[in-house]
Amino acid sequence: MWSAYPHWLNPGDNAWQMTAATLVGLMSVPGLVVLYGGVMQKRWSVNSMMMAFIAFALVLVCWVLFGFKMGFGSPIHIFGGGSGSFWSNILGKPGSILSANSEQSQAAIPLVSSGPPFHFPTATLAYFQFVFAAITPILLLGSVLGRFNFKAWIPFTILWSSLIYTVNAFMIWGGGWWSQHGALDYSGGYVIHLSAGISGFVAAAVIGPRLQRDREVDAPNNLLMVATGAGMLWLGWNGFNGGDPYYAGVNASAAILNTNLATAVAFLGWVGLDYITGRKPSLIGSVNGMIVGLVAITPAAGFVSGWGAAAIGLIGTIIVYLAYYYLSRVRPFRNVDDTLGVVYTHGFAGLAGGLLVGVFATSKMVVYQGLGHGATNLPGIDGLIHGSGTLLKWQAITALWVILFSGIGTFLILKLVGLFIPLRMKDSDLEEGDLAVHGHEVYPSDVPSLAYPSGSAPSAAAPAPAGA
Repeated sequence: MWSAYPHWLNPGDNAWQMTAATLVGLMSVPGLVVLYGGVMQKRWSVNSMMMAFIAFALVLVCWVLFGFKMGFGSPIHIFGGGSGSFWSNILGKPGSILSANSEQSQAAIPLVSSGPPFHFPTATLAYFQFVFAAITPILLLGSVLGRFNFKAWIPFTILWSSLIYTVNAFMIWGGGWWSQHGALDYSGGYVIHLSAGISGFVAAAVIGPRLQRDREVDAPNNLLMVATGAGMLWLGWNGFNGGDPYYAGVNASAAILNTNLATAVAFLGWVGLDYITGRKPSLIGSVNGMIVGLVAITPAAGFVSGWGAAAIGLIGTIIVYLAYYYLSRVRPFRNVDDTLGVVYTHGFAGLAGGLLVGVFATSKMVVYQGLGHGATNLPGIDGLIHGSGTLLKWQAITALWVILFSGIGTFLILKLVGLFIPLRMKDSDLEEGDLAVHGHEVYPSDVPSLAYPSGSAPSAAAPAPAGA
């Protein structure tokens, strides 16, 4: 007999999970929308925001129709492989969750048998996982802003989220092959950030660079928007990492504290490195440091102590800083126009954080692996400094999979979409920007330039130009 509170539902856990999901959603809309709109040149502000908005909407529709089950459902036995084979642990069977029974039933993941049961409904789990699925292509988008054809972005987002994201999510989070072999990704260092960084870099290489003037004069149009969006990312990350224990317990608190500590250390480390290398500490650079800290701690937040979190923040920012300013000068990085440097702040940072899980993870943390794959307060999950190199080995192998699969898969999807829709905007649209693509700009003039070529409205005594 249904009631408002079924016997398995914990109102506190359910409320926190929906709150955490909303915080993560706010990181995309309006967090990244505002950040992208502010960091791009004036004529690309509207396009950047529109592409983020439409990706959020597209992924949600796909997620509830088939994507959630592909990432967290019963496995498909590809090529007839048995239940224990690699080919049976890649992807879940697609299916809708829109029936009343599906949405209101107790959340569960078929392949996961260990760990605590979920004390909230499928609707809560599905929405929480959706906001992660949505933010990933939006992060990828940062690599190709200023030239990706808006019409091509629509099918690309659908295909990428359906064929790349769901596979990585199933294999690492949904009880698939890599999770079965002990790989840990607390909240998306690999599934989200490494995948987005690699995919964005490949997309930038395939689509080609921005116009030369956009690369030479890469000036944000509104730093206040950048700061606002960045602030929403920092605080929204409390839901990003704080929601992944899936219960409002002690590990959620530890994960939130570790997240903020690592971010603070990384932010300060980036500013310090600016001074050491003779650069002025800029807002854009400092925001990069902040993002690096958030990304690097994401795969580790609930698996490490506060000391480990601080170390990850510092090591992560040093690695990414060196890559951002120095590795970018060599091939292939210097030949690819990654608009916002996503391969560094998300790709390198996600990789560093994932590998450092294998160094700093400790079984003394009372936590269940991200989606209840198994209790981590058991022997065998200690990192290198706590006595075992096994975890680091599987972290490295899993990272290699994500890099190769995401990179190759993105390349193939782009080539497929490109057969039907040009991936790159027309040269004339690249010159004009938002007005050509969307019909308006972020700071419209009260005096339309086409109506008044002189740039000013005629006086009352003078006749208006024809057609005005």
